[in-house]
Amino acid sequence: MRRESSIPREDWQAKCEAVGFDFHTTIDRYPYWNESVCYAFTLDEIETIESATLELQRICLEAVDYIVCNEAYAQIGIPVQYEELIADSWRAQEPSLYGRFDLAFAGDVPKLLEYNADTPTSLLEAAVVQWYWLKDIHPGKDQFNSLHERLIERWRDISPAGEFIHFACDTDSYEDVGNIRYLMDTACQAGCTAALISMKDIGVQGRSSAFIDRSLNPIRRCFKLYPWEWMFSDIFGPQVASHTTRFLEPAWKCILSSKGILPLLWKMYPEHPNLLAAYRESGQLSGTYVEKPMHSREGANIKITGNVQAQTGGTYGGPMVYQQYSPLYSSDGKSAVIGSWIVGAQAAGMGVREDDSLITGNVSRFVPHYFS
Repeated sequence: MRRESSIPREDWQAKCEAVGFDFHTTIDRYPYWNESVCYAFTLDEIETIESATLELQRICLEAVDYIVCNEAYAQIGIPVQYEELIADSWRAQEPSLYGRFDLAFAGDVPKLLEYNADTPTSLLEAAVVQWYWLKDIHPGKDQFNSLHERLIERWRDISPAGEFIHFACDTDSYEDVGNIRYLMDTACQAGCTAALISMKDIGVQGRSSAFIDRSLNPIRRCFKLYPWEWMFSDIFGPQVASHTTRFLEPAWKCILSSKGILPLLWKMYPEHPNLLAAYRESGQLSGTYVEKPMHSREGANIKITGNVQAQTGGTYGGPMVYQQYSPLYSSDGKSAVIGSWIVGAQAAGMGVREDDSLITGNVSRFVPHYFS
């Protein structure tokens, strides 16, 4: 694994925008997409990441089963009134579309930092944008990236041909809209039909068994780029369990999207090579460790304590999780995190994000990769 300089393509902004990636630069002109560098991997390193992703998915599903069978929802911060909804979702084996593992990796053993199991983004960048970059810059090389094909295949597995799906997100977010439009495209290529709505457009009406949109159409199937814990706290949250709308990701994925799953994984699989020691109580770890809220997002409210120190602000609070610190790959003053994707039960590709800080945040740069 190495970080390399790379000459940006001529008119690269237009090339990105041609595939729907119009948030390549932030509002304050901060470059989110960065092709002036790239990351090079060996085939052995890619296979190591792929194997770790499949293994982490396996043990995470076993952890979900443990939570449901032992009614241990308090360990991951789930409100009591939604326990039955989650248990029913798991027992019915409601299908999942995708997820993203964030890994610390420096060419040796991948370590799980957290699992973005419910609302992972950076999908368009990983599936499409870096693929076109590869074809333009390194046409003779390869990339760990079968995301597009896997997504279409997965939609065919979980949705009957012609099914109508509402796709909902915060439509004020360019990033969320870009990601959900791409997911809509993969669903339509699989034979579904779709409409994009805002989460604010979801409502209830009288005795309707399903949620409705602003045109009063029933929402029978809804892909939501919106966290389950936010839904639980919304005004219509208590009605989720009584309405027949089926959501993707399913309710059981909120177990894995909570960082409370990290201490449970360590308890179930102590000394697992792909895990870092993690606890819900402070004082259990020595040396350098990371403190993060159970439900924080996008690198907010993270604190590294010990021989290495760093901290981010934010608005998240609540129960904390304490995890052993693992050094990230570092080069030229940049730190890199691997985002390894799972689609259905298959490892499907990865993206690399880097930052000047030790903590990856919302505007950390996405950098393309290749392997040979």
